[in-house]
Parts: sequence; structure tokens; C-alpha cells
Amino acid sequence: MLPQEMVDLGSRRSTIRELFEYGKQRAAVVGPENVYDFSIGNPNVPAPECVTESIYRHLGRDPAALHGYTSAQGDYGVRKALAESLNRRFHQEFRAENLYLTVGAAASLSIALHAICEAGDEVVVFAPYFPEYSVFVSAAGAKLVEVPPRCEDFQIDFDVLAAHVTPKTRAVLINSPNNPSGVVYSKETAEKLAALLKERSAHYGHPIYLISDEPYREIVYGAETPFWTSYYSDTVVCYSYSKSLSLPGERIGYVLVPDGAADSKDLYHAVCGAGRYLGYVCAPSLFQYVIADCDGATSDLSIYRRNRDLLYHGLVDAGFSCVKPEGAFYLFPRALEADANGFCERAKKYDLLIVPGDAFGCPGHVRISYCVSTEQIERALPAFRKLAAEYR
Repeated sequence: MLPQEMVDLGSRRSTIRELFEYGKQRAAVVGPENVYDFSIGNPNVPAPECVTESIYRHLGRDPAALHGYTSAQGDYGVRKALAESLNRRFHQEFRAENLYLTVGAAASLSIALHAICEAGDEVVVFAPYFPEYSVFVSAAGAKLVEVPPRCEDFQIDFDVLAAHVTPKTRAVLINSPNNPSGVVYSKETAEKLAALLKERSAHYGHPIYLISDEPYREIVYGAETPFWTSYYSDTVVCYSYSKSLSLPGERIGYVLVPDGAADSKDLYHAVCGAGRYLGYVCAPSLFQYVIADCDGATSDLSIYRRNRDLLYHGLVDAGFSCVKPEGAFYLFPRALEADANGFCERAKKYDLLIVPGDAFGCPGHVRISYCVSTEQIERALPAFRKLAAEYR
């Protein structure tokens, strides 16, 4: 008999992946230009030139060294370069020893959760949140505790949060800029969250770690994203270059454990141990060297801003209600009926592929990923208008 939990996970894709696969099947029938696929956060903007230049430069090295194993936690020189880049940009004092390189954000989060959590612990998340959080938290033996959304702005409601932080809370998991809402938490929010967690940690007699999931850190439109270790010392940063450098398929990121975090030395060892336990040792070597060359660079974010403005104003003009995102590359409008799943099914009539918010812990909303060509958005807007007209 096979583990039923694994069979269940493998036999059904996430809602996002199911829709993405449906889109490929539908494109084979009506042509890809006639399918408006807004399902998946797969960057369409090319990687910056520094990525290509770095790859070519490193390909001239000894192949055995280039493609061989690095240290389990990542090449020391790469980690040192990343620490120095973070120090320059965020006025920190990190060292190579604070970083553990990973196979993308999913690995970073899984490793951090396994390093921090034990059976019976609770991890607090804010709806709307990335659906795979529930899988990662469960795999670490913990329970996911969902804070309901404040739908007027998707900011943190601290009165509601306070009721969800208990003696069992081991970590609070945040994502800003947020997938799926595009909301960016402010400096004031960072200060209030830090104060609450410091107070509760002292009251309960154990640290409550803040796990900051930051794959969209650089994708902002005028907003300032707090660097969370500056506000709360017990922060573990999980980062991926999938979005900032448009490298989702290369699977490269890191876990950052600051010296100021509670039990930092043991926590870093636990991160290394979790990587070993999960089989995530030694991130892809070539792209370790690439990120050392390109850390802090980004793809052309002006394209995402243009797409955001075009789609946001087009949807609002058509009658949708939506919080204007300050970061990432998603819109999260209200569906035009209470049943977001039913709304998304009706959208398929126009070959509009959008994701119901139920998957993100926020029924009644839908996620629209605008990391697509601007032309696709222009062609899709008449279809959105036709869909909206059905509800008038």
C-alpha cells in the first residue's frame, strides 16, 4: 500500500497548474493566439543582459569545476558575494555564513519550515496566500493557521492577527509584495508586526520566527518594500531569483539566517540539516555563479508596470472592483458573482483563463497574472468586457 497522501498530491495538480494545462489543450484546438491565459506566474519579460553575459563567461571555465558539486550550502565565494550585495543595498552586516543556497523558493520555504517547526506547532499565514503554503507547512509537521483577509486593502488587520497568535505559534509567514494581491506591506506595518511578535515571544517564552517569502522583492511600482531583518531580528528570509531575473525554470534561491535571530547558529545548522533531510543539497552550480554576478539586477520592470496599468484600468472601466497592486504581477479583483469558481468557468466561454481566489484562501476573488505580453492584454480586454456585460 502506497502513502495515500502522496498519491493524492500527485494525482491532482494545483488549481493554477490544472488551468495552465487546460490552456495548452485549448490552444491546440483554437490556436494559442485565441486563448487568453492569465493563470500562471511565469515571467514573460526576458532575463537581463547580465544573465546571458554571465552564462557565456562561466562557460569558458573548466567544465569539471563549473558543473561539479559545490559545498552543500552553496559555493562560499557566491555566498560571500550575495552577502556583500545585500549589505550594500539594505545596510546590513551579513556574511557568507548567513546564507544557504537553494533550488528556488519552494525549497527555501520547505527548508525553513522544517528547520523551525516540530509536530504540533502552528504557522500563521495571511489570506490571500500562495496555495502551496499549506503543502509546505503540513510537510513540516505543523498546522497552517489562516488569518482572514481584510478585503478593502489586503493589509494586515492587527486586531484579527492578535487572536491567531497563540502559545503554539512557531512562525508567521508573510509574502510582500504579495501573490496574489500585489499588495506591499508598508514600513509602518513592519514596525507594528515586529512589535506584536516581540511582545508575544516574550510572553510565551519562546521565539516566534518571521519567515519572509520574497520572490517579488524587487518588482514594485514606486512602493518601498521593508527589508524585514531591519525591523525584526528573528526573521528568516526566503528568496528566489525566479521573478526578479526571470529565471523560474533554473530553480535558484536562498535562505538567509541573520546573526541576530534567536539561536542563530543552531538555526543555521537546522537549515543545513533540513536541506540534507529533504535532499536539497547543492543548488545548481552554474546558476550559483550567475546570481553572484547579477544579484540586485532585474528584468525590465517597466513592462510589468505598463501591463498592470493597462489591465487594471481596463477592468475597472468594465465594472470590476480591484485593489490596485503596488508590486508583483497579479491583479486580484472581486469576481462578478459570489461563486468565484463559477465565474472562472463562465470566463472560459471567452477563453479567459483566470484562477478562483478560493485556492488562495479568499473566496469571491480571482487572480489574473499579467506577466504576459502586452498584446495579449490588449486582445483580452474586449473578452473581459463581454464577460462583465453578462452580469449587468
